[in-house]
Amino acid sequence: MLIDRARIFVRSGRGGDGCVSFRREKYIPKGGPDGGNGGRGGDVVLVGDASLDTLLTVTHRPHYRAEKGQQGAGKQMNGADGDHKRVAVPLGTLVFDEEGGELIADIDSAGQQVIVAAGGVGGRGNESYKSATNQAPREATEGAPWVERTLRLELKLIADVGLVGLPNAGKSTLLAAISAARPRVADYPFTTLHPHLGIAELPGGRRLVVADIPGLIEGAAEGAGLGHDFLRHVERTRVLLHLVDIAPVDGSDPKENAATIDRELAAYAADLAGKPRVVALNKIDLVPEDDRGGVTASFDREPLVCSGATGEGIDAVLERCWSLVGGAEPAGWQA
Repeated sequence: MLIDRARIFVRSGRGGDGCVSFRREKYIPKGGPDGGNGGRGGDVVLVGDASLDTLLTVTHRPHYRAEKGQQGAGKQMNGADGDHKRVAVPLGTLVFDEEGGELIADIDSAGQQVIVAAGGVGGRGNESYKSATNQAPREATEGAPWVERTLRLELKLIADVGLVGLPNAGKSTLLAAISAARPRVADYPFTTLHPHLGIAELPGGRRLVVADIPGLIEGAAEGAGLGHDFLRHVERTRVLLHLVDIAPVDGSDPKENAATIDRELAAYAADLAGKPRVVALNKIDLVPEDDRGGVTASFDREPLVCSGATGEGIDAVLERCWSLVGGAEPAGWQA
């Protein structure tokens, strides 16, 4: 199951206190102050991990605390720094401060590290206060307090190709046909309740990461259906593969159905309208070959045709997506 929202509590480590100490040894009557400084508290750090594709791991363990710094000691011994707490999150994670609502970070690359709670600075020991006019200081400072905050995490899947279309357009069937992903497939709307990722293998060792976005409907940008919850995942895809049912059971017009999705994408985010796009008429196996030309001719530019059930035309669709992902053409087209 894809978990794309989470709330976590983080607390950095407190700085260690400084030490008040004097060197007292036989035959050394003026040993002087030798109290060491406290250690720095550990940070809480979010780290981008390419092996993760869900926030499930952090929902099961929402509290993260770094170690505190150790107290200074005599003989000018500084306290040890506290260990950092590193939390792995999937690529595409947006980090928000729960209280203020501001965006803290956008973690989109493997190994990227973001300090979300900095550890407290260690306190000063009395050895650091000695001077020509203050040769026996008896003062030290406490370590700085920890930082604690509640963070809201939102995941936007990063994929090469995003599958979009009305419910029952055949997106899950196509994803299962081109990859090892096994999304739920059934003959009723909204079968897919969560986005799924799959990897399509192309000749020559080429790969496309494909995201199946749950079915959109008219009004999705305003919250209708499931689209409002998952439209944000489309923003991180490089190319949109728009699947259109060539033979809708309700008798609707495929071209108008395609235009509905176009409007919803543009209403949600203006930049989605200009994203490279491939339009493919799916379920072509249900239409006699002699009747296919009439449907494709209604589009401004002849779309590709395919069938996720039989595999017909899938290779051509994937090659078209590959050319756009590679930047061969700067923009797609709309029906």
